[in-house]
Amino acid sequence: MERRLVIKQVLIMAGGLALLPSCLRDEGKSSIRLTNLEVSLDEENLLAEIAETIIPRTKTPGARELKLHLFILKMLDDCYEKTDQQAFINGLQEFKELTSEQYGKSFGKLSAHQRESTLSKLENNPSPDLSAFYKITKAKTIDGYLNSQYVMTKLIIYELVPGRYNGYFPVKTA
Repeated sequence: MERRLVIKQVLIMAGGLALLPSCLRDEGKSSIRLTNLEVSLDEENLLAEIAETIIPRTKTPGARELKLHLFILKMLDDCYEKTDQQAFINGLQEFKELTSEQYGKSFGKLSAHQRESTLSKLENNPSPDLSAFYKITKAKTIDGYLNSQYVMTKLIIYELVPGRYNGYFPVKTA
């Protein structure tokens, strides 16, 4: 009888130890593991707001719902050079300062019109870091959306080549 109690307690302890790392996660860290970038949770949320402004939620899910901000960070971490990564991080910091300086509040608290006007001003920004940040963010948001599971399964109907046979298709004679 004692053996069953010991086994049960060992299993409960093992389950608790397996869950312990998720409970001790730093609150300020990004929600995904990045090897080359140091991104805080606030910066990740800011990136999610920017991506949501680029592709907002309508009848289709928006960028935040499809987690495109995490796609941007992962692609930047894995596929870009160190100089581009540093320019992105510097541009992100510069963007935070720009919005707080311009409106007196963070980007997430701005109205939709203010968000869109802020992003449209970034199209021709002379700052190289801010320009690199916006170009990477916009390009990867669009890439992530077009390659998302939602778009590939619900919006684009895929047919295996050569497609279905239509025996009643009218043929024009030459």
